[in-house]
Amino acid sequence: MIGGLILAAGAGTRFGDAPKQLADVAGRPLLQHAIDAASAVDALERLVVVLGARAERVLAGVSLGRAEAVVCPEWADGQAASLRCGLRALEGAERVVVLLGDQPWVTPAAIERLAGEPPGTRAAYDGVPGHPVVLGGALAAAALNIEGDEGARSLLRGARIVECGDVANGRDVDTVGDLKEMLT
Repeated sequence: MIGGLILAAGAGTRFGDAPKQLADVAGRPLLQHAIDAASAVDALERLVVVLGARAERVLAGVSLGRAEAVVCPEWADGQAASLRCGLRALEGAERVVVLLGDQPWVTPAAIERLAGEPPGTRAAYDGVPGHPVVLGGALAAAALNIEGDEGARSLLRGARIVECGDVANGRDVDTVGDLKEMLT
């Protein structure tokens, strides 16, 4: 089984008081873009969205479609906690394509490209490494032991790179300024 994992549990404190996941991006909530893109990829047999901060409000503001939500009780401990929670929910997957919920321009084509790759592969945009990344096997097991707010970055040093800049944009939204710049 190939799983899709969208990490969207953080509080988005640099974004302001409103849930970043629900910020309007081209008429849809920010998180909805990631959910819709991943849902369009048939190769992802199961799709999990990890929520944490303001989970009930976020759930009320997005349509999960074929995705299932998992609320991470330790979300405040950093991205690693959310990653562990999502990987546990997808236990048994041969590989897991990990996306971030704050990257609205990652397309189904980019996700599809990564879904066929082995664990230890990551997307790049004009040569700059980013998400999605592919975990599985020993890498997924190692990810269950990481801590902090870096996710699997340390595990992916020297990862195989698949260029996706021709089909997507890997920019993420951290601040209201990022969003305004992205939409202009």
